[in-house]
Amino acid sequence: MELPELAARWMHALTPTAYIPLSHAEIEQALLDSLRELPGSPESVAYRLVSLHATGPDSLRATIEVLSPTFDLPVLARMASAYAQAVRMDAFDQQEQIKIAIVRAKQRVERTLMVSQARFQEMFDSAALGIAITDFTGRCVQANDALAEIVGLESGTDVHDRDLRDFYHPEDVAALGASYRKVQEGRVDRFRDQRKLIRVDGEPVWVHLAVSVLRDADGEPTHHVTMVEDISELHLLQRSLDHQLLHDSLTGLSNRQHFISQVERQLDGRPITLYHLGLDAFSVVNNGLGQETGDKLLKIVATRLGRFAAEKGAVVARVGGDEFAIMVASDTVTSTVEEIQEVLDEPTFVDDHGIALSASIGVVDRPPAFVTAAELMRCANSALRQAKARGKRQWALHDPHDDARRRGKYALAASMPGAWEHGEIEIVYAPVHDLETSEVLGAVARLHWDDLSHNDTMALADSTGLSLPIGRWLLREACAQAARWVAEFGDRAPTLHIALGALQSRDEDLVADVKRALDETGLPAERLRISLDIASVLAGDDNAVVLHDNGIVTALDGFRGGHDELAVLTEVPVRSVITRAPAPSPDSPLYQAMRALIATVHGFGVRFGVDEVHTLDDAEHWRQAGADGVIGLLPALTAAEVTELLATAASPPTAAS
Repeated sequence: MELPELAARWMHALTPTAYIPLSHAEIEQALLDSLRELPGSPESVAYRLVSLHATGPDSLRATIEVLSPTFDLPVLARMASAYAQAVRMDAFDQQEQIKIAIVRAKQRVERTLMVSQARFQEMFDSAALGIAITDFTGRCVQANDALAEIVGLESGTDVHDRDLRDFYHPEDVAALGASYRKVQEGRVDRFRDQRKLIRVDGEPVWVHLAVSVLRDADGEPTHHVTMVEDISELHLLQRSLDHQLLHDSLTGLSNRQHFISQVERQLDGRPITLYHLGLDAFSVVNNGLGQETGDKLLKIVATRLGRFAAEKGAVVARVGGDEFAIMVASDTVTSTVEEIQEVLDEPTFVDDHGIALSASIGVVDRPPAFVTAAELMRCANSALRQAKARGKRQWALHDPHDDARRRGKYALAASMPGAWEHGEIEIVYAPVHDLETSEVLGAVARLHWDDLSHNDTMALADSTGLSLPIGRWLLREACAQAARWVAEFGDRAPTLHIALGALQSRDEDLVADVKRALDETGLPAERLRISLDIASVLAGDDNAVVLHDNGIVTALDGFRGGHDELAVLTEVPVRSVITRAPAPSPDSPLYQAMRALIATVHGFGVRFGVDEVHTLDDAEHWRQAGADGVIGLLPALTAAEVTELLATAASPPTAAS
């Protein structure tokens, strides 16, 4: 939600809760300024709200309700705490004015004794805060009923002649005594402090104290004035907020933030082992039995892991939706993993449903002392992903070398959109050679980025979802270039081949994208060959059939010769299949098998092509095995280099097939 809109909503929610002496436009502008400051300085926002007089009983609640969908709980918690502090300070400032009035009234006692005494007494008795006037020994000369109520007495007269220090917590007596002496001696004008009092029934009560001195006509200090505010409920609220910030609201376990802080404290001490658990098939429970059942299951898991952690002297936390983390002193990893699985293996019944529980577990054992808690959590998460890739109920130990390799891959994938945006990814064209005539049948449009091959680049794009937009770009740009070649060289122009990635092959908009590219560029449909990922066709996708019906010649990329792949050739109208496999040497036992496979493919009326063939010897081996064409004998060229070759060719190549 945009900040101006959020500010308007905040204004409409806030104005009914308190009288704010400003126009709606002024209030909205002030709240908009506050929203801009809130992420960096929630305390200043809280003090601004109080300065606007947005201090009604429901003002804070209305503010939290409006802002909670947009801002994180830690920010709102800081703002709420500062708001309470500002309201309290505002109240204390008001009471400070009352106290000044009291002092001035007493100074004018000779002139307006009766009026001043009545005014003083009324303010003293009706003040919402507890007020006590004490001599310098701590004996109460006068106290109001509010103070008596705070300490558990009937009225202010019950406090008279009692030592106020009797109500202080024993641990605070020395510190408060020193603060009182500083005020008495004039080293400070007043002090404010948050302390704990002991009621007459022995129950503790948290209060906020504001202490100053009364002076006589000569300006000499004669008494202490102590103002007391009961903040027990606020203190409980603060503790509750602190708990919510550090604990998971569903399970009551430590949350990720709290767990990381606990890990940080342990990293400088004894060796540890970190276990990152992900419940297997938890989404099946959520989708099949409902989220409420899933939540109940998470609570059961949290209870079991909590008991396990207590027995092991470990720390446990819920760090994600269905993910938990356990930190223990370094031990035997295999036995601990088995113990965790045994804990989860107990029969689990939720709403009369018997649910099987297991977990995949990533383990980081005895990390080096210099590693940070955040890095340790990342390593554990990486190990968990490795365990999940192996199947259910598996565990994996973090391997730094494998992790470094994977991080490099992920870093490339993450930087790919920026590389594309800055033109670092370009399109090159690899020639397709006929193995019988050695003639060039066409050119395959491929992506080239740094030292990565087309297939590696597309695999990275698939991992981030970039393969669809970048695939459409490749299709459009390559078709535009092929159309320019047709316009300039006619029949000498190479036929364009485009191999699609897995996601693009099964994209529902693929046929529309191909037709749009042909229409916009003017490339004839017969000059285009589309290779689809064979896995998408096996999954039942009909893009190959629809493309064929629209006059586009198609091929199947990634062919391996399995029974299901051969069966597809009887159902899907394709011109050729393309494989990537080592060249079959004539003295290899696989040679006859490959010859038979190629002959079978030919029997379906389909040509057999091979990608990534880089030597003439390999090409000859494929030719002897019966393959029809290969890709990769010559380096891929840029569009400008292909154009230059076409322009200087002594004789035109054979028309594309």
